[in-house]
Amino acid sequence: MSDNNQLLIGGNGSQTVFMDASMANRHGMVAGATGTGKTVTLQILAESFSRIGVPVFLADVKGDVSGIGKPAKPHPKIDERISVIGIEDYQMQPSPVVFWDLFGERGHPIRTTVSELGPLLLANLLDLNDTQTGILYSCFKIADDEGMLILDLKDLRAMLVWMGDNRADLKSEYGNISTASIGAIQRGLLVLEEQGAEYLLGEPAIALNDLMSHDFSGRGVINILHASTLLQKSPKLYATFLLWLLSELYETLPEVGDADKPKFVMFFDEAHLLFDDAPKVLVDKIEQVVRLIRSKGVGIYFISQSPLDIPEEILGQLGLKIQHALRAFTPKDQKAVRTVADTFRANPALDTGSIITELGVGEALVSTLDADGIPTQVERILIRPPESRIGPMNNIERKEQISRSPFKGRYDQAVDRESAYELLAQRAQQRLEQEQIDAAQEPASRSRSTKRRSSTRQTPTEAFVSSAARAIGSRLGQRLVRGVLGSLFKGR
Repeated sequence: MSDNNQLLIGGNGSQTVFMDASMANRHGMVAGATGTGKTVTLQILAESFSRIGVPVFLADVKGDVSGIGKPAKPHPKIDERISVIGIEDYQMQPSPVVFWDLFGERGHPIRTTVSELGPLLLANLLDLNDTQTGILYSCFKIADDEGMLILDLKDLRAMLVWMGDNRADLKSEYGNISTASIGAIQRGLLVLEEQGAEYLLGEPAIALNDLMSHDFSGRGVINILHASTLLQKSPKLYATFLLWLLSELYETLPEVGDADKPKFVMFFDEAHLLFDDAPKVLVDKIEQVVRLIRSKGVGIYFISQSPLDIPEEILGQLGLKIQHALRAFTPKDQKAVRTVADTFRANPALDTGSIITELGVGEALVSTLDADGIPTQVERILIRPPESRIGPMNNIERKEQISRSPFKGRYDQAVDRESAYELLAQRAQQRLEQEQIDAAQEPASRSRSTKRRSSTRQTPTEAFVSSAARAIGSRLGQRLVRGVLGSLFKGR
């Protein structure tokens, strides 16, 4: 079907369209209205990359991509398309897959830590204003200075409580810390927890190398994130996770220069969610990462209903453009179609603007980059049929696949190691124990005199304990008291 440098996308009977693998890290876009064939196009691209040894990560937002792990089934329409395009070496075969699921129900759990997520993405996820975002940045900085890890939500809550009760001492170095802002962040964290963020934020965190694996034959493993449940509960959490993964790859992977094929490829379905209501500082950061990550050998492919869902600065960086049909029922729709048509390099033989609304299911307008990185003229083609099954695996097939996964047992059990929450609790316990020893060794009168002369300012440890006590009655307070004070006073 293709060699290691040319990936077949489709054809029209008179010519075939290939993507040069050396240009695949120049990113791409698959767009079109619902039901026009975007999912199958995503499938043929993913299995093509896998075949040449490139690991893939994709989000399955509708639950129907899992069939890529099973061979295709014979069908007359597949035979017809093979004949029209002129494919000579078509084989019905599966691709190696690993299933992931934030909630651990339909795949391995996939996690990162609060520290790795970072304050910028977290602030966007919480919809914080500038003042609240500044408080969150201060929280991360204070944790770094104090040598405390913020791994999960309870670590972050404990740090915020501690900051609030020590804001007078912290003000000179970290600026004004508003209790109102801390309260707003805490409320936002409770909402996030209801949406499932507690499943994402924790350990063991996903190792990037486990997403970049190969099977015994050298084919790239296709990592499929089950995202339908996540999208229903929190579209923003879905987008935040994908953006974290993108930025983590950029910060971690070494430069590879001009390679003959990508090192890793990612498909972002429902791509508009990455940019909806995102502040400009975040959009600018995404643009920068998209522009620079190709030097790390990573290709990014956005899947959305319209190319206009993607910011213009990012759209201009996309080398592969596959446009399925768009509908033009209103003047606004018609204007959008004309704008989309203008994003292609014109072909004198095609009226691109008219064709976009006429395309059938599985047809597309396609423009790629040639070996010199120059966009090719747009062509109207039939997308080639996938070699894997169209449609999802059933539950039995999925469970069997998960049971044979090389990562079985590696991420299934959550780990809660020592971090900010535990360190603050230990400090509180040590302080209380020392006060008990001092009180037992000193005469009562001297103890009272000493207390009168001592400062009334609370130590950070005392503040942590007292703030937990004051929080009794709230959901957060009940958890802190059970988790911290409950262990401190156990047996007393």
